[in-house]
Amino acid sequence: MSATVGIRSGPIASINPVAKLAAALLIAVPLVLTIDAVSAATALTLELVLFALSGLRWREFWVRTLPVWIAAPLTAVTIALYGAPSGAVYFEWLFVRVSDGSLELALATFFRVLAIALPGVVLFVTVDPTDLADGLAQLVRLPARFVLGALAGMRLLGLLGDDWRALALARRARGVADVGRVRRTLGMAFALFVLSIRRGSKLATAMEARGFGGHIVDADGRPVPRTWARPSRWGAPEWVLLAAGAAISATAISIAVATGSWNFILGSS
Repeated sequence: MSATVGIRSGPIASINPVAKLAAALLIAVPLVLTIDAVSAATALTLELVLFALSGLRWREFWVRTLPVWIAAPLTAVTIALYGAPSGAVYFEWLFVRVSDGSLELALATFFRVLAIALPGVVLFVTVDPTDLADGLAQLVRLPARFVLGALAGMRLLGLLGDDWRALALARRARGVADVGRVRRTLGMAFALFVLSIRRGSKLATAMEARGFGGHIVDADGRPVPRTWARPSRWGAPEWVLLAAGAAISATAISIAVATGSWNFILGSS
């Protein structure tokens, strides 16, 4: 078990990352196809169970999801001011027109953003990139070269901040960091870009030399099957999480259809 997952004790924390990804997609896809407050609010209410089982403390939950809570009302306000008008108009000025239709669309958008984004954030907080790569390669059968290359790239992302600070300190030591802020930023960005390419090339060569490319054959010239240090397992907890995601989507759709609020985007004019 990875360190990221091990620090949390929630039932969902130890579930295979592929199942978390699939559950998040099962919840998000139906909500993407409609814009109505009923389905989104229903899904958001049912998702509270997943949030409680994720193993996140409440303070960590609010910190992790803060960008979503900021984006949702800002999006709703924008839709309320500039959305397609219909029904009674309450306020109008230049391009701004607040009406029954724009307010209804804003409310639906608010719940929609929360219902789609929050499960993705909460479920993936406990995901370790290595575990996800193992699952994608072993269970989903994605090309190992692509998965391992993407994993290596993700591991290097954390070095960009250190490289940026090192470049800033080096330029300051040479006395070229105190004037021309825009020019300095562009120069540092280009230097960081070149450094990243060089590091990526060295990493690719090292991984290929260690057999990550998978082009290994035996004495008879037959390819040797790839082995994995940590097998990615799929069992009952993963199926339960998928069933929960499907149940949330089915319930939200059913209630929206029953109340007549279902608004299929592709079918609207």
